[in-house]
Amino acid sequence: MPLLPCVEVNPVGEAESSVIWLHGLGANGHDFEPIVPELRLPRSLSTRFVFPHALSIPVTINNGYVMPAWFDIIEMAIDRQIDTVQLEASAQSTNELIAREVERGIRAERIVIAGFSQGGAVAYQTALAYPERLGGLMAMSAYFATHDTIALHPANASLPIHISHGKMDPTVPESLGRKAVKLLKEKGYQPEYKTYPMEHSVCPEQIGHISQWLQKVLAL
Repeated sequence: MPLLPCVEVNPVGEAESSVIWLHGLGANGHDFEPIVPELRLPRSLSTRFVFPHALSIPVTINNGYVMPAWFDIIEMAIDRQIDTVQLEASAQSTNELIAREVERGIRAERIVIAGFSQGGAVAYQTALAYPERLGGLMAMSAYFATHDTIALHPANASLPIHISHGKMDPTVPESLGRKAVKLLKEKGYQPEYKTYPMEHSVCPEQIGHISQWLQKVLAL
């Protein structure tokens, strides 16, 4: 399988760290591209941002409409029924992007996996099952869809995890963010959790906290 097409934002000079950032349902790799300059990361981090485009597939909850999606969502229930096989395939595609970053000279421990909403569900699966230590996991307005099927890898047992959610999110209720935190703590992880007075989106305060966290986990 060919690598997923991606939008890339490269640092000045050679990259020494990477963030692979997965968009939400119906969006594409350009969705979070404008956030990169807003993060105001120091040039010393030399961070490359990789924003892959999901493939377009029929999505059941949208009457089978074909749109960019990491996996099919079958029902709108709070603990939504999803196509786990497709989610795991998207995680494997993300693994291949990690491998490309390693081939380009970035150590796995300097690679952060991030995702918004549906992309966050794939980020959980990718990072927590990855067989080498990564730099961190960031999930925004997301849910831990594969918590009962994932094969956790001990290499990332102490992975830094940053979770954020809008308190008024009508799409992915904030209760799912809190549930992810609870599940992770039960599995021995120590995630950070922040909420914001917003719906299914991102806000300036959140971007500032993301920047602080990235600087912490990617610091040399």
